Amino acid sequence: MEEQYIKLIFGLKLKQVRLKKNLSLFGLSKLSGLSKSYLNEIEKGKKYPKTDKIALLAEKLEVPYDSLVSLKLDKNLAPVGELLQSNILKEIPLELFGVKESDLIDIVANAPTKVNAFISTIIEIAKHYNFGKESFYLASVRSYQEANNNFFPDLEKAVVDFADAYQVNLKVSVSSKELEEILIEEYGYTINNEDLRKHQELDNLRSIFVPKTKTLLIADHVDEAQRTFIYAKEIAYNYLKIEERLYTFTWIAFKNFDQVLHNFYASYFAGALIIPRELFRKHIDTFLGKPKFDKTFLTGIKNHYNASPESLYQRLTNILPNDYHLENLFFLRFGHKKGSERFDINKELHLTHKHSPHGNETNEKYCRKWVSIRVLKEIAKTGDEHHMDVQISHYPEDGLSYLIFASATRDPFKTDEFRSVSIGLQINNELRKKANFINDSSIKSFEVGVTCERCAIANCEVRQAQPKFLVQEQKNLKTAEVVSILQKKYS
Repeated sequence: MEEQYIKLIFGLKLKQVRLKKNLSLFGLSKLSGLSKSYLNEIEKGKKYPKTDKIALLAEKLEVPYDSLVSLKLDKNLAPVGELLQSNILKEIPLELFGVKESDLIDIVANAPTKVNAFISTIIEIAKHYNFGKESFYLASVRSYQEANNNFFPDLEKAVVDFADAYQVNLKVSVSSKELEEILIEEYGYTINNEDLRKHQELDNLRSIFVPKTKTLLIADHVDEAQRTFIYAKEIAYNYLKIEERLYTFTWIAFKNFDQVLHNFYASYFAGALIIPRELFRKHIDTFLGKPKFDKTFLTGIKNHYNASPESLYQRLTNILPNDYHLENLFFLRFGHKKGSERFDINKELHLTHKHSPHGNETNEKYCRKWVSIRVLKEIAKTGDEHHMDVQISHYPEDGLSYLIFASATRDPFKTDEFRSVSIGLQINNELRKKANFINDSSIKSFEVGVTCERCAIANCEVRQAQPKFLVQEQKNLKTAEVVSILQKKYS
């Protein structure tokens, strides 16, 4: 992109000088003797003029030659230059999103002032919400998942090919012992189960991989499901021949976008290996085919898979959209500390569009009628290993309803902290066809909002804050109404 960048910067500067001189392209063509089409291609960053032509343009526009060819931009165009030179654009493979570099260049060249204003706005928003590079990378990967309905055939095929090559039986959920043997025998790994426990600072880590000696250090408090997932990710990195990767789980920091993307690939591969697609489909078929809702499904299905509730819910977001055409869904993960009234969304995914229940970055209170929050309250009170519930949520504001499953578990790394994972399916004709139990009266229904500050439901017994945004909105509408009356009266 370096050569394109130089062309584009020259074109942007030429256009800026021309407009300051109040010259049209036709006027500059007449002034310089260069054709209008040639000048247009220069300004769009498609051509870079030879030295004699640059000198001619500098003379006619009455600007210094050195100023015109310098890559330094004034404050009006500086953000555009920073973006084009930034590692973010170089690291993110734009082709993942169907964007060509030339398309980006054209956008910037055709409307530099508008692009500059947009970039400046994004930078200010990022600063305001402490939105760093890592958050941007994670948001990019999430957009990539959403654009592909979170189903990746190449990775699904890679799992099947791996199972064939290593004689792994995909009719049952794989064990950590089986994967450990492959890591040691095939990839030369050494498994160390002792050393992490010696370092209290590493209590929040499940594993560290040391590439030089191929040593995988595992925390002694991981359970069988967690160990299996760690092994499956390591196999994914090796089998998929991924070199640019993270070496800790959970991650500490990302250096570049490739690490974020490859972490997702390895996690997807691991989930598909531990929860085989064809086997999972049989359980889903049985569940959806029952005339009454089977509350034991999501709790009982854990006995069939060597996986955590989160892995099972994540796998549903792969299978339901592709194999059952239930594309309108969302996934949420909450964190909660016992004794507090704070509930934070720390992971979310929305397919087809942004659904009603979603994260809010302005520290507002999420609706306490959400099943995602109710299961957290229950498990914090009872101390159970796993608490699961279901409900139908109606959103009066947008007229949408969702069938939502939620599971809560203890956070294995933090004392008195819990997490819940939820999957919500928009209730539409497709879901009614697929889920025979959708009209089961035993499933509780609630009218809900997103946050208390934006909820119009009257007399809510669990409201945590007043609907200040709606109050302000009503005030603005009343003001506009009175202004309209006065305008008509004095027109």
